[in-house]
Amino acid sequence: IWVHAVSVGETRAAEPLVRALLAQWPEHAVLLTHMTPTGRATSKALFGDEARVLRVYLPYDLGWLARRFLHHFRPSLGVIMETELWPNLLAACRRLQVPTMLANARLSERSARRYARVPALTSLTLGALDAIGAQTAGDAVRLRALGARRVTVTGNIKFDVAPTPAAEARGATFRARIGARPVLLAASTREGEEALLLAAFAQHAPPDCLLALVPRHPQRFDEVAGAVKAAGLGLQRRSDEAEVAASTRVWLGDSMGEMFSYYLAADVALIGGSWLPFGGQNLIEACAVGTPAIVGPHTFNFAKVAEDAVAAGAALRAPDLDAGVRSALALIVDPARRQAVADAGRAFAAADRGATDRTIELLTKLAP
Repeated sequence: IWVHAVSVGETRAAEPLVRALLAQWPEHAVLLTHMTPTGRATSKALFGDEARVLRVYLPYDLGWLARRFLHHFRPSLGVIMETELWPNLLAACRRLQVPTMLANARLSERSARRYARVPALTSLTLGALDAIGAQTAGDAVRLRALGARRVTVTGNIKFDVAPTPAAEARGATFRARIGARPVLLAASTREGEEALLLAAFAQHAPPDCLLALVPRHPQRFDEVAGAVKAAGLGLQRRSDEAEVAASTRVWLGDSMGEMFSYYLAADVALIGGSWLPFGGQNLIEACAVGTPAIVGPHTFNFAKVAEDAVAAGAALRAPDLDAGVRSALALIVDPARRQAVADAGRAFAAADRGATDRTIELLTKLAP
């Protein structure tokens, strides 16, 4: 069974689905394909040396490469995560009779407008899919408007992601290394956000507060380390595997596949990608483990999740990073309010689980 997860976010979202596929079809292996080294590294971190999980890069969307890929691996089923619509690949799947589903599908209004510029190609590409499992009713409406058929609202598989025992143990280890200090986590930050964050943290945070800073992309670890030093803040790296010194103000999370562990070690989290117009990152993991999350104004990639979390009291929204840091620090010194947001986050995450089972149900109908 072939599962395409282009990069880190899609790979992490695919984790519960991959495990369910292995359980549902024990005679099959799962082939995970990626387009980025970070996606491949994430799958390695999640599934380790699991003999039934293979991983390769997906070739570029050229007809002859797509056909060669499918002839070589001969998948019984194809599952494409979220929004990766490759016309030649899907045409080859249809021609070679490989049933293919778009799972955990999301389509923002911005992306829908882009696809609408090439209506014939978009309709043809969506029409090549045998099933679509949309995250929300809004996603389903936008997909149907572009020509998609066989669309079912299955929910967001990311609600089914849970920390493994190893991740929980690692989180406890992180917390032991840090000690009793309050911890503000900046999760999956993007370029341009760190400078604003560091300035706000230096201005507002008390000396005992530790900033755990985890950039989204590993190729930026050294760049962000340089920015911390330029800001005059004491730095340590997670990769040093050392206890965090009292003089350290910023602990750089220079690792892959450990986000749950960072959330478990933190008191409050600022969600990266939402402070500048990148569209935000997934806040469900923070909610699931009871780490209060604060998002910025730019959450269009996760619009419904972010809006629903804020409405449920499971997350807070701030207009900029200066306000975000101040809101986080206010939560840290108010244990009762922090606990209320944590409890609301756990309830919010638990209420929307089940998308994996609904996706498996659709795939069972497609299986030859």
